[in-house]
Amino acid sequence: MAQQASITRSSRQDTELDKALSACRSAFWIMALFSLVINLLLLTQPIYMLQVYDRVLTTGHLETLITLTGLAAIALLLLGALDSLRSAVTARIGCWLYNRLGPVYLANGVNARLLGDTAGAQPLRDLSQVQTFIATQGLTVFFDAPWVPAFVILIWMLHPVLGILALCSAIILLALTIANDLLTRKPNLTANLAQISATQQAEAAIRNAEVVCAMGMLPAIVERWRNSNALAQSAIRTSAELGGVLVGLTKFMRFLVQIAALGLGAWLVLRGELSPGAMIAGSILLGRALAPVELAMSVWRGFSSARIAYGRLKLRLQNSPVDINRTRLPTPAGRLTVENVTYLLPQDRRPVLRNVSFVVEPGEAVAIIGPSAGGKSTLCRLLVGTAIPSSGQIRIDGSQIDHWDQDQLGQFIGYLPQDIELFATSVRENIARMGQVDDQAVVEAAMTAHAHELIQHLPQGYETQIGDGGTGLSGGQRQRVGLARAVYRNPRLIVLDEPNANLDQAGESALAATLHELKQQGTALIIVGHRPSTLAQADKILLLKDGRVELFGPREQVLQTLRGLAATSGKPGTVPMHKTPSVEENDTSKEGHTEGPAPITASVPENAEPNRCAQ
Repeated sequence: MAQQASITRSSRQDTELDKALSACRSAFWIMALFSLVINLLLLTQPIYMLQVYDRVLTTGHLETLITLTGLAAIALLLLGALDSLRSAVTARIGCWLYNRLGPVYLANGVNARLLGDTAGAQPLRDLSQVQTFIATQGLTVFFDAPWVPAFVILIWMLHPVLGILALCSAIILLALTIANDLLTRKPNLTANLAQISATQQAEAAIRNAEVVCAMGMLPAIVERWRNSNALAQSAIRTSAELGGVLVGLTKFMRFLVQIAALGLGAWLVLRGELSPGAMIAGSILLGRALAPVELAMSVWRGFSSARIAYGRLKLRLQNSPVDINRTRLPTPAGRLTVENVTYLLPQDRRPVLRNVSFVVEPGEAVAIIGPSAGGKSTLCRLLVGTAIPSSGQIRIDGSQIDHWDQDQLGQFIGYLPQDIELFATSVRENIARMGQVDDQAVVEAAMTAHAHELIQHLPQGYETQIGDGGTGLSGGQRQRVGLARAVYRNPRLIVLDEPNANLDQAGESALAATLHELKQQGTALIIVGHRPSTLAQADKILLLKDGRVELFGPREQVLQTLRGLAATSGKPGTVPMHKTPSVEENDTSKEGHTEGPAPITASVPENAEPNRCAQ
């Protein structure tokens, strides 16, 4: 997660991709061995033709013909079996690499998203592109190509003139292959990047289908996609046309060379310098020598796409933070300490939070209020470890939050963000945080969130399928299920960002009861919100404005200060700048606070109206 060390890998440090490919080394040696035997067995046909023409036809021995035919059949059967095994090995290598690296790039994508990366699932698509290339004939070209010189040497041994023809043909086809790469590399890269951009636009449009359709945005979005896609298709067309010309030229050259080999061989036979069998064998060997080059031309487009994808995959891991194996710390009690935390946006280094300090004790609830774009949601992300402070420290039970193993710490943290994302599976699995489901813990969490009755009224109860993004539930239902997920297994620190944004009166009452129960259990609570039902459960209030703590202290004291400031200014909603109270000054008093849900009679200034954070 985001608490990982900020240092990146050096170019000499092996990434998970390098390690995975190194682990495949033995499989590659097996493929090389198979290729050796396969290419030796490919000599069966020319040797058979050579013996039939030069021995059987001249001697008339039928037994020799039967023996040669039987041996050739056995060799060809072995050839087919080994070729099938080699294809199976390449398929297994591709599947193993995807299974091995898929989780790595999925976790990398999630972590990168926290830092503002917009690639989404593109690394998994790149990995699939590499897998597809490995699992097809593309990879076998690299194992067959080294045998081209061996076939040329064999042809040379039949006759030097035929050898010179084979060598020149191989050089010409190799030059065409290099030209294909040089001419199509830039169009392939342009097409690849443009296709990624067009796909991301389409995914965004589909993800926001309701807004797109409701406000008539579809024609404009389709036009934007068409423009991006036009660039991709133009590059694809250019690459395909250039590649097609070169592939056609390659086929022409190969067929012409084989005819030339037969013609030249016939001329040598007439001169008495070559036997008829050697003429036929030379032609077959020449076809076999040039086959890998022609195959390379036909799979070159797939190779180019796989190479581009591999480059992105390697660069992504090289530039990612180094994972550190953290020591597992004792179960926290839930004491949260924020010490002079400043946070700068990674893109433009603009400060969102400045020297924020406060303390939350177990069983204590702190309500964070303030105008929009004040840094409230950013502070929530820092508190749960999905972002790291630019300076200052956040501690849970005295340990810095980035010193915790995130998987371990996540068990003790509950988080309800503004935008609630649920997974396309059952309510039960969503509440259980997509892990091993403990039915008793799931029901207890739903009851704590006062969502049990709501869930029981769903079509299939806890087994109800939510749908992608929670589309099967209303906004209020998603919020209640998200709250149940946040309180699953009684975490010690719970951060709720606008938890009542989509709730009706009954939902707000249930939320207030939930907050009261969590406090009784000793859970530390951070609640972003301004509604009276939320503030009624707060022991302390933190007023955050322009990224600074304006006020922090016991609830009644802060509310009284706000009322006094509003009366003094004569302009409701205007709060002058004041010195930020220190943690020590505001962490000692709980006077005026009464436990349990109770109505608040004081009004909150207009500048503290509930608005979503616009960081």
